[in-house]
Amino acid sequence: MEKLTTVHYLPIITTIMSLIFGTIMVLAAKNRKTGPHLLWWAFGIFCYGLGTGLESAITLTGNTVALNKAWYIAGALLGGWPLAQGAVYLHMKRRKANVMAYITTAFVLIAAICVIASPVIAGALEVHRPSGAILGWKWVRLMTPFINVYALIFLVGGAVMSAIYYKKVKDTTARVWGNVFIAFGGLLPGIGGSMAKANMVEALYVLELAGLVFIWIGYGVMVRANADRRVAVSPTSAAQPSEPETQSSTA
Repeated sequence: MEKLTTVHYLPIITTIMSLIFGTIMVLAAKNRKTGPHLLWWAFGIFCYGLGTGLESAITLTGNTVALNKAWYIAGALLGGWPLAQGAVYLHMKRRKANVMAYITTAFVLIAAICVIASPVIAGALEVHRPSGAILGWKWVRLMTPFINVYALIFLVGGAVMSAIYYKKVKDTTARVWGNVFIAFGGLLPGIGGSMAKANMVEALYVLELAGLVFIWIGYGVMVRANADRRVAVSPTSAAQPSEPETQSSTA
């Protein structure tokens, strides 16, 4: 086994943070009752943490076929998709979001079943590094780009569009930056995944943690901005024209 460095322990930190962040979102969904997007985001964050938790187990205790396949499902298939679906529910009408949820859920389930059923290339199983290279059905790995593009369009793209919208609205600087942080954080794990395919798995560990931190910061900024806006609406100002509402908010 290669000598462990600080980088190899980062997935543990990411997993713990994911559990805390996901729990915060579940509680927020329970208290606000604003729709299913927060629950989808919570599910996505928990899956994010599951993937990094499996990375920790593989790196620190050793790899197996079962652990490697579970890591691939949690990370490559479930990492970004629920977050993107949450954004779909936030930005689109409920009926259309439901249809997209049914379609993408079916696709992810089929992809997961294919990963489980795929024969294994034993020589590609690294003792302390997870990798999709063990899958004997190479075409299975071609299914993940569709999920990644979905996440890119709706999670990252949705945050970018929200930032552009709020840039044009007076006194919404905090919302602009909140969406910028979320968009940037959403990009980082994808970049890390590409580097992992080039056998630089440690880069994935770093960018997964950084991505979660930026998403959490962005979410916190948006929540604070929404809270400040509610406080600003006093009984005497309630009858006055207020800031335009939009579904483009990401908190």
